[in-house]
Amino acid sequence: MNDRTPMLAQPVRPPSAGRVGAYLGFFVLGAVVGVAGALVQPGWSPGGLLLALAGEAGAVLGATRVIRGRAGGVAAAAGWMLAVVLLTASRPEGDFLFAAGSGSYLFLLGGIAVAVICATFAPGRQPDGDAVRLAK
Repeated sequence: MNDRTPMLAQPVRPPSAGRVGAYLGFFVLGAVVGVAGALVQPGWSPGGLLLALAGEAGAVLGATRVIRGRAGGVAAAAGWMLAVVLLTASRPEGDFLFAAGSGSYLFLLGGIAVAVICATFAPGRQPDGDAVRLAK
């Protein structure tokens, strides 16, 4: 295809094996950060919560920078979300990881907000791969 063809008219190519591996790696990294944040956030009163949210922001924003697109951040955020949602479920024995306190709710809702902000903060890719330039 020539470079005059509109981007929406070009055929969609599947991602390479390396890119799929990177997405899976960032998904696992997000899950590990979610588990670590769930364990750290109740430990130190305000500092643990801030450390857990900063760790998540670093993972999501780092994934967007490495992949050079929003999909890396979405993969890390999805891993974080899956891990945290699975940890919120109580077991039949009555054990649970999250208490019904303000810190736990701030971790859940703040983590969702941080993931959305960091995943959308990434620069979008251009069809030709160049950086965005509005004016000279």
